[in-house]
Amino acid sequence: MLSDAQLVQRAFDMLDRSYVPYSKFPVGAAIACGDGSVFTGCNVENAAYGSTICAERTALVKAVSEGHRDDLERIAVAGNSLDYCWPCGACRQMLYEFNPGMTVLVARSDRSFLSFPLYELMPHGFGPKALEQPD
Repeated sequence: MLSDAQLVQRAFDMLDRSYVPYSKFPVGAAIACGDGSVFTGCNVENAAYGSTICAERTALVKAVSEGHRDDLERIAVAGNSLDYCWPCGACRQMLYEFNPGMTVLVARSDRSFLSFPLYELMPHGFGPKALEQPD
């Protein structure tokens, strides 16, 4: 099992794989699953800006496509910035779908990072339980 610092490093390792010709802001992510599996991702921009995909969603889709849905425990997000690299709202929503209690590690260029449960970053989030209806 990777430590938080090792997971953050895996996110930093993805920065060089980012495709960011427009923003010039690479982001890397790494998701750790309960069985020890780790899925990484980077942001991939597109000339049609709305088609851009964030690093967090890249890693999430890779994990889900490999059968991990109920054991997503931690995600590290890293960028080369002075501030911590926070997941955007769309990424928070996608992650919330699978584990509102997931630990989110946000890192900045000096390799320092903070840790929060996802539900603190997205209070009153909309997830599968919000779709439940009375009988």
